Amino acid sequence: MTTSTRGAGQAPAVLVLEDGRTFRGRAYGAVGETFGEAVFSTGMTGYQETLTDPSYHRQVVVMTAPHVGNTGVNDEDPESRRIWVAGYVVRDPARRASNWRSQRSLDEELERQGVVGISGVDTRALTRHLRERGAMRVGIFSGEQLADEAALVERVRQAPEMKGADLSAEVATEQAYVVPAIGEKKFTVAAVDLGIKGMTPHRMAERGIEVHVLPATATAEDIWAVKPDGVFFSNGPGDPATAGHPVALMRAVLERGTPLFGICFGNQILGRALGFGTFKLKYGHRGINQPVQDRSTGKVEVTAHNHGFAVDAPLDKVSETPYGRAEVSHVCLNDNVVEGLRLLDRPAFSVQYHPEAAAGPHDAAYLFDRFVTLMEGQRA
Repeated sequence: MTTSTRGAGQAPAVLVLEDGRTFRGRAYGAVGETFGEAVFSTGMTGYQETLTDPSYHRQVVVMTAPHVGNTGVNDEDPESRRIWVAGYVVRDPARRASNWRSQRSLDEELERQGVVGISGVDTRALTRHLRERGAMRVGIFSGEQLADEAALVERVRQAPEMKGADLSAEVATEQAYVVPAIGEKKFTVAAVDLGIKGMTPHRMAERGIEVHVLPATATAEDIWAVKPDGVFFSNGPGDPATAGHPVALMRAVLERGTPLFGICFGNQILGRALGFGTFKLKYGHRGINQPVQDRSTGKVEVTAHNHGFAVDAPLDKVSETPYGRAEVSHVCLNDNVVEGLRLLDRPAFSVQYHPEAAAGPHDAAYLFDRFVTLMEGQRA
C-alpha cells in the first residue's frame, strides 16, 4: 500500500516498525507513505533484479550493502514488468550512476514508479533488529505524511500481515504467453506463473524448451492443452498456506506423472501437495550468497534466495506420501531449513532457491539440466 508524489530531494523521512522502533533519514525515490513487511537482503549486487522480483510484492526491502545505486538502471535487466517492492531502504545511495549500460539513476526510477524509499538509515542496526525480533510490519513516511510517531506506529500496526496473505494472483500474468525455444525445439513446458522471473523461462529456452507461461488461475485442462513434456511451478509472494488452487493443480500433475519442477514458492507448493506443512521463518533468506548443500552429491552451492516461508519436512528419513517416497534433497547450511524436495517414485523435484541466477551465482544452473533429464527419461 503506497501513496507518493514526485521530487524526493532531501526531504526528511522516517521508518517506523510495528514494535515502535524508528529510524530517521531522507526520502529516496518518491515522497509519501508506504506499508509492508520489513525484510533484509544480503546481496551486494543485483538490486535491479531484486526490485523487479514479484516475490517481493508487499515487502519493504532493507539493503545490507551500504552503497546502492552505483550502476544505475537499464531496460534490459528487470525481471518483470515493474518494480514490486513496497518500499526501499538504503544507507548510502550513489551520488551518480557509473556504468556504460546505465540509462537513468536508481532514485529516478524509484520516483518514476512511485516507490517510496528512505536513505541515510543505519541499515546495520536495522538489520540486527530484524534478526533479533523477526520480520515485521513497517511504514516509511516522508513529506506531508510525516506525523507524530505514536500515530505512525498505530497506522503501521493496522497494515495487513504477510502471514495468511494470498498474493500470487496479484503479480501473475493475466494472459498466457509463449517464450520460444532458442535454436532447435526439443521440449514443451507449461509454466504456472505464481510470480515468475523473466530469466527463468529464458534459462529453459536456452535448453531447447518452448515455455508456455500460464496464469496462476490456470486449470489442469489448460496445462494439458499445451501438451507439455514437463510442468513448472514458479516463485511468487505470499503465504503458501493460502495457496489452495496451486496445490490442487500440482496434485493433478503428480497424479498424471508428468515431469515436474518447482522453485521457491513452487517448492512450498510441492511440500503441501505431498502432505507436509509450511511455516513462517523468523526473518527469512534473501540475498545471493546463501550456502546450500545438495545432499545427493555433498556439493555446497552458493545460491540466490528470496523466501520468508519454508517446508516442514523431516531431514533424517525418507517420507511416505500419496505419490510415493519423498526426501529432502537440499538443505541450507546456515539453519538446516529445507531447500529442496525430490520424489523417488515419480519424476518430480523442487528447490527453495533461484537457479536462474538473476541476480546471483550460477552454481545451481544444473537444475534446469536435471529437469531436461527427467523429460528425456519420460519420453524414452
